[in-house]
Amino acid sequence: MKVKFGVDSFIWTEVFTEKDLWIIKKAEELGFETIDIAIARPESFPTELVKQELAKTNLQVVTTTTLNAETNLISPDENIRKNGIRALKKLVDINKELGSTILGGVNYAGWGCLSGKPKTEKEWNDSVSAMREVAAYAKETYPELNICVEPVNRFETHFINTAEEGVRYCKAVGTGNMKVHLDCFHMIREETSYTGAVETCGKEYLGYVHVCENNRGIPGTGLVPFAEFFTALKKVGYEGPCVIESFDPSFEELNGQCAIWRKFAETGEDLAVEGLANLKKIAASLA
Repeated sequence: MKVKFGVDSFIWTEVFTEKDLWIIKKAEELGFETIDIAIARPESFPTELVKQELAKTNLQVVTTTTLNAETNLISPDENIRKNGIRALKKLVDINKELGSTILGGVNYAGWGCLSGKPKTEKEWNDSVSAMREVAAYAKETYPELNICVEPVNRFETHFINTAEEGVRYCKAVGTGNMKVHLDCFHMIREETSYTGAVETCGKEYLGYVHVCENNRGIPGTGLVPFAEFFTALKKVGYEGPCVIESFDPSFEELNGQCAIWRKFAETGEDLAVEGLANLKKIAASLA
């Protein structure tokens, strides 16, 4: 079974800046076909320089982001929600410049902005309304782009935790360019079936995939049933990239959110390379 594997810039760096441009060529040298550039700060992202480096490779590029307390689409403060809309529109522009057709991640609410209660109808309506403005902007200015919402575990958001909630959100936004971003790490905590989650999205709503191990360690060494997952992806006709993501314990903001307290490999690059070998072997064993 042929799977298009990619790697996330988080393997090497917490905030992608000009000093990290070398990562792009390195990802290709390591055998990856896609690079996911995590854009934490769109206002200072070196778009033109990244575009130049990408042009030197055959890599497909996709992007992900996370909103925060200042750009939270479910904040009761309208000005903060407007900040989020502006940030996401900026990300649409960046994706257009780079030629990326995927904007994934926690782009629907502030990452780690937990209320201590289940989501409210107002939070839902506020986020859907804000995202609808962003998605309409994307549809008008860059129709090739899909905005993919990532269900993450209950410790990182109270807003979208499952594939079913992700699909419901996409339908509520209703612009036709919304899809779901599945991540195996979060799925093992929140779903009851990997196959079931993929089928819930189906070809229509499954837009992007992260292939992370249950402990964020080396993919293929833990509890995630990757053979089942790849089989389900093939069954629904998913043809996009499957990207390895993890984080280094030296990171600051990310580790506070993700609770990464120990190394799973000597370096993040080692984790990605060993994970790629493991996942290729699993995929090759499938019809």
